[in-house]
Amino acid sequence: MRTLKLGKTLLASIAAFTLSGCASIVSDSEYPVNFSSAPEGASFTVQNRAGQTIHTGTTPATVTLKSGAGYFKGETYSIAFHKDGFDDQKVELNTSVNGWYWGNIVFGGLIGMLAVDPATGAMYRLPETAQATLPPVAAAAAAGTASGLQIVAFDQVPESIRNQLVRIN
Repeated sequence: MRTLKLGKTLLASIAAFTLSGCASIVSDSEYPVNFSSAPEGASFTVQNRAGQTIHTGTTPATVTLKSGAGYFKGETYSIAFHKDGFDDQKVELNTSVNGWYWGNIVFGGLIGMLAVDPATGAMYRLPETAQATLPPVAAAAAAGTASGLQIVAFDQVPESIRNQLVRIN
């Protein structure tokens, strides 16, 4: 009786390993991604490869994203960062093949390699972070002057360049 129970348990374990993918067993198809920016407090929008907005938030934040976009298709995300007074930045977040996917050669077999892991997205993984450095908007652009012309009082002009000024009146 005990041998029969042990045999059933062993058979169930073998079936679970052969009918599922290695990456599906050991890994996941969704990953937490840390979003950060310099300076902090930038708003961000995450869009998937289809152009659908998946998430919006403010840095720093952690968002869980799916690694698969369909059968044998890893997801690609486009992240737009924005903060007033700084230039906008776009970052692309791409998946890579999960190392556990290759474990199907030993454990998961063809079913795991060709069906389960590609269908669930577990054959892919995402980077842990998405970050952007937002440079300050140029002073002339921030002031709304496209030509870069600024009007200042004479005493605000550095003495080192006063001799280069030309009087116009």
